[in-house]
Amino acid sequence: MNRVESKVFLSRAGRLLAAVSIAASALAFAQVATAQTLTIESWRNDDADVWNNQIIPAFNKKYPNIKVQFKADPPTEYNAALNARLAGGTAGDLITCRPFDASLDLFKKGHLVAVNDVKGIENFSDVARSAWSTDDGKTTFCMPMASVIHGFIYNKAVFDELKLTPPKTMAEFHAVLDKIKADGKYTPIAMGTADQWEAATMGFQNIGVNYWKGEEGRKALIEGKQKFTDPAYVEVFKELASWAPYMGDGYKSQKYPDTQNLFTLGRAAIYPAGSWDIPIFRKQADFEFDAFAPPVPDASGKCYISDHTDIALGINAKSKNIEAAKTFLSWIASSEFADIYANALPGFFPLSKEKVTVKDPVAAKFVGWRGTCESSIRNSYQILSRGTPNLENELWNVSAQVINGTMKPEEAAKKVEDGLASWYEPHKK
Repeated sequence: MNRVESKVFLSRAGRLLAAVSIAASALAFAQVATAQTLTIESWRNDDADVWNNQIIPAFNKKYPNIKVQFKADPPTEYNAALNARLAGGTAGDLITCRPFDASLDLFKKGHLVAVNDVKGIENFSDVARSAWSTDDGKTTFCMPMASVIHGFIYNKAVFDELKLTPPKTMAEFHAVLDKIKADGKYTPIAMGTADQWEAATMGFQNIGVNYWKGEEGRKALIEGKQKFTDPAYVEVFKELASWAPYMGDGYKSQKYPDTQNLFTLGRAAIYPAGSWDIPIFRKQADFEFDAFAPPVPDASGKCYISDHTDIALGINAKSKNIEAAKTFLSWIASSEFADIYANALPGFFPLSKEKVTVKDPVAAKFVGWRGTCESSIRNSYQILSRGTPNLENELWNVSAQVINGTMKPEEAAKKVEDGLASWYEPHKK
């Protein structure tokens, strides 16, 4: 090869290398631009600021090439909207998972992938994983994030003004309600029945664990050893019916945001709560508030709390970004995420084995009940809502009707039991 031929060869080789380099760069850019952009589907439409301003930025410090966007539907619309998007192939990469049957159904339909091999899953106990695992416990399909605890939040200024002490028993609870009502300046109980789920979640499930004795009663229902027509369940409905005179004018048309506003504006004394309300109240209430555990029916008995495995994150099986999604789930399992989540959203308690200090005093009080009361979960969530009629939805409806006075406690119990027995074999006996 002479000098001229050598120059031509080198020139051609240089152009070829440059072309290969440009093509490789373009391919790498395309992969970053398309394969690593994640969308999160959620029913929590009140914590978008925390995701956008704290959680996602913290993740991006470690993984700057994985972009994450957070999208939420109203809680009551989430299941239907998500199912429609999953069916249409337009759902996000990461699916916020409700506990037990709703998410298990998504997994069985092929919408969620197993996460047994995702790094970080070992940070969760079998109990924490159980809400998002198959019945045999062998396959987990969502990375656990947090639980929520039920109780009652109260306006400390109102209690101080009326010289009230947080009640420990149902008798004391009613004595407090009577004093608030007699004073006339405040609505004793802030709760509405228009959305129905409040009546069941903040009412029936909140106080009920003390009547059916937590896990003992919940498991007995699953086994068919107890029925909703048993005295413990009828008594819960009777207690709910007694709340109506304390809930203020217009409670039948009062929706969840109305209830929150009633309390944060200082017009109500007691709010039957989920611990998830704490961040909202921190933002909106200009008074000091505190909490007490669900009052027990009998002072001599044990206390129980609904400490409900609430929220997890799974991967859409049709996502084009599964590896990036697994990276995000691994970070969700870290102590860094647990600390941010617990303290940016006080009232959501991380389920990982990582030790986290809860700084908010009211949230710390909620989680402190774990040390004095036995924990259980909502009795409609595991197994018992797999058929038609759906037990969870039935409890929403009858709890609201009992409070509204359109259904007697005994009728509510029978309706729920008959519905369950129509499809669930252990209750057909």
